[in-house]
Amino acid sequence: MSRLPVALAAALTIAAGLGVRLVWDGPVSKYAGDALYTVLIYALVMLIRPAIRPWVAALMATGLSWAIEFAQLTEIPSVLRPVLGSTFNPPDLFWYAVGAGAAFAAHVLWLRRSPACP
Repeated sequence: MSRLPVALAAALTIAAGLGVRLVWDGPVSKYAGDALYTVLIYALVMLIRPAIRPWVAALMATGLSWAIEFAQLTEIPSVLRPVLGSTFNPPDLFWYAVGAGAAFAAHVLWLRRSPACP
């Protein structure tokens, strides 16, 4: 897969995350943000390894999101807290999986509609 559509998807994901925070408050923005965080990680995995299989990218994105969440059970340096968070919240684990599933589904649909992609 070409890196350009993936880079655009990453930029749109960031814009969506910021937009959600502007429009909604409370649990909607929090859990949408969690899902979009993992979508962004999925896109970054795809930028690094464009030929990776979608299911592998989804597992990697979920695993990394979960690892970051579980790291919050330890002391995260204050400089990293804005990016990695600071408070473990078990429901976040579910929403990370939702984000990875959505990214996987979008990726598979993109591959099926695009005849030029293997």
